[in-house]
Amino acid sequence: MLAGPSPVSHAAIPTNNGSRSDSSTSTLLENLRQVTDSGNHVVALAIGSNIGDSCRNIEYALRLLEDPSSHLQSGETGAPDVPARLVVTDTSFMYQSAPMYVTDQPPFFNCACIVETNVRPLALLRVLKGIEETVGRVPSIRNGPRAIDLDIILYDNSVLDTRPPAERTTLDNLHGQLVIPHPRLCEREFVLRPLFDMIPDYVHPVQRKTVRSLLEFLPSSDPPMERVIPFPKYPTTESGDTPNETLFSVPSTLTHWTYPILTQPSPPNSKPRKTHVMATLNTTPDSFSDGSDHTAPLSAIAYVESSVAAGADIIDIGGYSTKPGAAFVSPEEETSRVVPAVQQIRGHPDASVREVLISVDTFRPEVAKAAVSAGANCINDVHAFSGPDSYPLSLPDESMTRMIEVAKDLTVPVVLMHSRGDAGKNKDYGEYSYAGENEAPVLEGVMVELGEKVEYLVKHGIRRWFVIVDPGIGFSKTVEGNLELLRNAGRVVSDAEIGSEHLNTKRRNPLFGYPILIGASRKSFLGEILSRGEHGRKTAPKERGWATAAAVACAVQQKSLVVRVHDTREMGDVVQISGAIWP
Repeated sequence: MLAGPSPVSHAAIPTNNGSRSDSSTSTLLENLRQVTDSGNHVVALAIGSNIGDSCRNIEYALRLLEDPSSHLQSGETGAPDVPARLVVTDTSFMYQSAPMYVTDQPPFFNCACIVETNVRPLALLRVLKGIEETVGRVPSIRNGPRAIDLDIILYDNSVLDTRPPAERTTLDNLHGQLVIPHPRLCEREFVLRPLFDMIPDYVHPVQRKTVRSLLEFLPSSDPPMERVIPFPKYPTTESGDTPNETLFSVPSTLTHWTYPILTQPSPPNSKPRKTHVMATLNTTPDSFSDGSDHTAPLSAIAYVESSVAAGADIIDIGGYSTKPGAAFVSPEEETSRVVPAVQQIRGHPDASVREVLISVDTFRPEVAKAAVSAGANCINDVHAFSGPDSYPLSLPDESMTRMIEVAKDLTVPVVLMHSRGDAGKNKDYGEYSYAGENEAPVLEGVMVELGEKVEYLVKHGIRRWFVIVDPGIGFSKTVEGNLELLRNAGRVVSDAEIGSEHLNTKRRNPLFGYPILIGASRKSFLGEILSRGEHGRKTAPKERGWATAAAVACAVQQKSLVVRVHDTREMGDVVQISGAIWP
């Protein structure tokens, strides 16, 4: 049995009143103030792995974390007969980092999470050690490789050291002990940066500096840390992928994308930034851009084959047109269009086609579940989980709850787009006029409205590292609004403030740091621009290839992670040259 803790304070997490505001921190503080007396506490945990399928190990550990009862004894919550409660309320981005201290080992995958719990610190430590054993950690050298590593970084505002006072002059005797805040927190970018994602204005109770300040004064890692988006492998094997299949089913990782942290300068030796190409396969007879070109299996697979050969990184399959006035399609009909296309790709004899990433373009939980189970790896939702009738937004709603359940259970990345119902309506952003003149209110509206959805989803089970945001080019925006978004796409995810000082709504941009997808291919606003002026002409969607090229080049210049296109080879060339011009 570990020694009992020294007397500690469980006061609310402090913030620096002189620093910029942060809604996630404020919400965390308010929740803490409301529940502290009832025995609940707010804890920050660091998670790392560099052995085996690290992304899967991390997800498996998080699921075990949310069911701590198997690793606890009665009474360890601080009150007899009170069941253990541990809820993950926020997650950071996932990072890939070079190993510290012992460098002759594989790179690490790192992240962090915020949990609310009624479990005492030493009992929580025992839970974490039990999870490490279940996931597969084996004894290793200090700071050596491990399948999973879970550390308590912060526990409320506690300052705790279970070692005898005479033994606190060194950090070489931490085995079996608990020190909070974590004693090496201030020297580890792979811990500070995930905390910065969630609680940048938290004040270290010993150093009396914010997480933001501690990170700013810490030298950047060399090589620099990169963010990670894991893609699961589907369909899963019949035997299951998780040792304890009766408890959880976590799919293996097919592959992962990495991308740079855009707020830090790129060193001279950094690898080139990659913009991924998403090829668009419409299996609908009424698509705005290519009609019924790919409804037949042979034409669909021919498009996929040519797109993969041209360098497509992911195929986006849609079975329900989102153009204004599109005919209603039942979930059953949509599924019957999408799933066979997924199965056809997964059964292809050419490995490069068979193993290409697939996203399903749908806002329906049942379609998403069927497509992923058949082999898709990502959900692309034009309504950001809120459904087509969710404007103005009311949280939570039934559609969002169901989509959260599907996406979380399947462990897939999600593309979340800004929209306001029918793509041709709701183009008035006057309520955001405080943001400035011209089309600045559109930019503000996207950050506020999409940000509200993304923030809610991450607080309710969607891992932050799975989210890609799409500002919704062509959806409920005027031509000028679309152009403003293209010119300033990078600002959508910048470290800025949104809201009005006059209305007392100023806060940190909730979309800060997320990777961005731009889908401007063949859109009608391009056609409207081409029709202007003395030499203007009307164009069909397929005649807007050169116009799309200009929009794609802008998206690359704005450091978008993904561009969604129809003409894969041509736009792949645009991406390659634009990336060389704007590395």
